[in-house]
Amino acid sequence: MPEPLSQEPPFVPREGQIDYTHEHRAPVLNCVITCQGKLLLVKRNPVMRLYPGVWNGVSGFLDEPGKSVEEKAREELREELGVTEEGIISLIAVPETVEVSSPEYDKVWIVHPVRVELTGFGVALDWEAADHAWVDPKDARGYDLMPGFDKLLEKFSL
Repeated sequence: MPEPLSQEPPFVPREGQIDYTHEHRAPVLNCVITCQGKLLLVKRNPVMRLYPGVWNGVSGFLDEPGKSVEEKAREELREELGVTEEGIISLIAVPETVEVSSPEYDKVWIVHPVRVELTGFGVALDWEAADHAWVDPKDARGYDLMPGFDKLLEKFSL
């Protein structure tokens, strides 16, 4: 078993990837994932630079020009949860964006919410997550949620 991280690995952009580290406005996606009426919450690793230890959906920067929000969502689901296409993802929907101000990081997040329905509960977390929970959507607000995640739950009537 690999040793736990003591800090987030440094971000090194791949060729063509945009680095939003020092930008005031940054586009991101945030997946609201359900399965059989349960909502998946993922607890961010405490070594994360942004929002350590808070509960959220699967999220990521939209930092690759030419890649659609849906393509990026599928990539994040694969990387962060080990979820692949073969019969596991039954729905992906991308409505209009939501802006979330985050003064503690001097950021305005342009959040592209992504609604994801899975056919099974099995997930394999990567290093970005410390834990996960499948919860009744009405109980989600009792968790220490990422700022703005409650807006996404409202957007999807959860």
